[in-house]
Amino acid sequence: MKLLIMAANGQIARIVEDRVLSESAFKDVELTLFLRNSSRLSNLANNSRVTVVEGSLDNENDVNKAVSGQDMVFVAVVDHTSNNAWTKNVIAAMKANNVQRVVFTNILGLYDEVPGEFGRWNRQSVMSGLPAAINSDKLLDESGLDYTTLRLPWLNDRDEVKYVVTHKNGQYNGVSGSRQSIADVVLKIVADPTFGSKDSLGIADPATQGSDRPVY
Repeated sequence: MKLLIMAANGQIARIVEDRVLSESAFKDVELTLFLRNSSRLSNLANNSRVTVVEGSLDNENDVNKAVSGQDMVFVAVVDHTSNNAWTKNVIAAMKANNVQRVVFTNILGLYDEVPGEFGRWNRQSVMSGLPAAINSDKLLDESGLDYTTLRLPWLNDRDEVKYVVTHKNGQYNGVSGSRQSIADVVLKIVADPTFGSKDSLGIADPATQGSDRPVY
């Protein structure tokens, strides 16, 4: 499988990359790592299974070139651009190159699915970026692509992989989760591309449910 990771220097992206390259389950996965400054991933550049590509999600041509020949695209950043240029560029490139499977990072609270005081606080906290986040998910849903939206909780750097997955029409469970857990969901999709297909997955540590604020 050829996996393209866009915004490949992000913390979750780096965990995914490290696990793909170190775990035998992913030995047949080849990585294309797309980022603005390729020198940030110079430590991976000599790996025979890695191609590092410098480019910007703002640039349609950069995105189109990177998507060409891939089997799956993981966009490891939330599209908060005012006109959703990043989401639109990815969708256009995937259609032009006949690539179907995309996993796109987003935030919790897209559907007013986060209950209680935390839901209220979260909505207030993300309000400025919420319209673009909602529209990114909507564009993917309407694209005809085989997409998964990942609705991330408030993240922490705990080492544990511990999470529950909720679906588009379900109430969000939890308020926080580890970056390791989010990476684990991405890798579940890499291992089985039908997992989360044409769905929006909420991910969080269920032990944090009922907290009024993020749990670090």
